[in-house]
Amino acid sequence: MKTLTPGEIAQYCDVHQRTVSRWIACGQLKGFKLPGRGNYRVVLADFIEFLQKQKMPVPAEFNQATSVLVVDDDVAYQRAIQRVLKSSGYEVLLAADGFQVGVMLLENKPSVMTLDLQMPGLDGFEVLKFIRQRPELHHIKILVISGLAQVELEKARAAGADATLAKPFDNTLLLTAIAQLLH
Repeated sequence: MKTLTPGEIAQYCDVHQRTVSRWIACGQLKGFKLPGRGNYRVVLADFIEFLQKQKMPVPAEFNQATSVLVVDDDVAYQRAIQRVLKSSGYEVLLAADGFQVGVMLLENKPSVMTLDLQMPGLDGFEVLKFIRQRPELHHIKILVISGLAQVELEKARAAGADATLAKPFDNTLLLTAIAQLLH
């Protein structure tokens, strides 16, 4: 888990280090104190979430050239996920069904994939099985986004998903989940 110091955050935000410490102290920015000296640290995912809430740009080094493959047969959800991810600097690839996934994964090698479980043809569970059985695809982090019941989301985790998110989802939760999978 990557953490940042208030000094590093101050440089990214072009503010004084004391300003960052005040953000943490008043709860605007989630942080923690190290035992002993009491210096603050902030988890990278929490810093990215803070930047997004404040409508501040996310430094390119945190998501530069990071591609996300969005797999969903529902065009409205595909576009919603694409819009949120693109606005945060991610490169977004789209696939409408499980058959397109194999080609997209091998050609583009995305870092993360969002995956719906209910799709025509190959469903999300079959896609999970396909990916987790192929060593050259093992590095891909998979976020299952589904409207199915919690029991099904837990089955997806057991089948190889790295994280799950229930539909409908909050945009901030989506971005936080992606950031956590990447770091």
